[in-house]
Amino acid sequence: MLRRSPSIPGTGRHRGATGRSPRRPSLRTSLSGALAVAALAATTAAASTAQGATTPAPSSPQAQPTQRVEYFTGPGGHPRHTSVAAPKPLSRSQKSAIAAGDGDVTPIVQNGPVGSKLDVVFVGDGYTSAQQEDFHADVRAKWAKISAVEPYASYAGQFNVWAVDAVSHDSGVSGDPTQDVVRNTALGSAFFCDGTERLLCVDTGKVEAYAAKAPAADLVVVLSNSTKYGGAGYNDISSKVGYDGIATASSDNDRSDQIAVHETGHSLGKLADEYDYGESGTYSGPEPQQANLSTLSADQMAAQRQKWYRWLGRQSPDGGTVGAYEGGGYYQYGLNRPTENSIMRSLGREFNLPGREAMIAGFYRFGSVLSSPLATDRPLTRGTRIHVTVPASAQLKWYVDGRERKSARGRTTVVPRALGVPADGRRHTVTARAADRTAAVRDPAVRRLMSGALSWKITP
Repeated sequence: MLRRSPSIPGTGRHRGATGRSPRRPSLRTSLSGALAVAALAATTAAASTAQGATTPAPSSPQAQPTQRVEYFTGPGGHPRHTSVAAPKPLSRSQKSAIAAGDGDVTPIVQNGPVGSKLDVVFVGDGYTSAQQEDFHADVRAKWAKISAVEPYASYAGQFNVWAVDAVSHDSGVSGDPTQDVVRNTALGSAFFCDGTERLLCVDTGKVEAYAAKAPAADLVVVLSNSTKYGGAGYNDISSKVGYDGIATASSDNDRSDQIAVHETGHSLGKLADEYDYGESGTYSGPEPQQANLSTLSADQMAAQRQKWYRWLGRQSPDGGTVGAYEGGGYYQYGLNRPTENSIMRSLGREFNLPGREAMIAGFYRFGSVLSSPLATDRPLTRGTRIHVTVPASAQLKWYVDGRERKSARGRTTVVPRALGVPADGRRHTVTARAADRTAAVRDPAVRRLMSGALSWKITP
């Protein structure tokens, strides 16, 4: 269980590039040794774009390993991709030092048991021991902005959010404000990565070591202590801890949250980029696997009942009508996207309708439609209050011994006695069943992920 421990004594250093003085250290929570790291049993393959669109040329055995990253030149520009040198694998001593050292875990948002919710882990970099409370405040602010974007906003109750402290020697990050600035930080956050100013790289091995300290890690964001615009998406990473991809973002830049939202389109929604590089090129490969790219025209989709045909002609929240717009997956020609300009094409936009559906599918790959703080493997009494959580768009029903109690429909808290469980000296079963009926999902395969049930035995 979580215990409270005093903050590490502060250094009194000012807050890096922000110029903000560190807040007075206060109590923060950390995981006790009794809390095991709960990695998900199954991970989903890392997102990739259309075949041939992002696959680097095979390297020679002697070539240094690289990682493919996405970066953003400015708040209104299209993203770009490049390859950067991969960090050296952590030695056993480095792993041991991280495991035994800092890495206190603070719950920021708790909506249900681990395993029933999608667990988001923020790891801080460029925060000294005196600035960890600053980091926690930055996580709250950043998550508030991310979760205000649809479909996050409609499913805010489906997430747990954790902050993992990574204590840095220096405040701030390298490359801020200029390329010659070097700071000693826990994760090695640095702008001007590979010579690109806005590309904010990290040591992904160290990120994984810190993320593993959270109870679960389905989505990982590195928050680097800076006001400078920038970030990165490591979308080819599939971690043993349970997450796919890592997003990096500046803590105190008011537009960097859009970088994180875009990157979750890859890691959670398995969506492709909908932009091209503005260069002449025609895609000639097979039909992409991603839900938001296709070689088919709108007429072909409708005739063949393929891809986003269920959404054709509908007004999309990112503006315009769902159709087949040429250009995407880094090609000007040969690939179509659902709308003119969604967040998978330009930052500051909304997910289009097919994108929202894919994101909701991603939420349900990790979380359940129905959760409760009451364990289902322990008997309850007739007077126990049973509380469950469901999305606002879910239909909730209650049953006693298999028979629905219609008067309790939609209630998130019930008492078995009031449901009609008799005091007859026998055991009975109370069941809650929920199904998400959101209009944002039309694919039957996705809808099958969006229902569930919980049952409790009621003692005589």
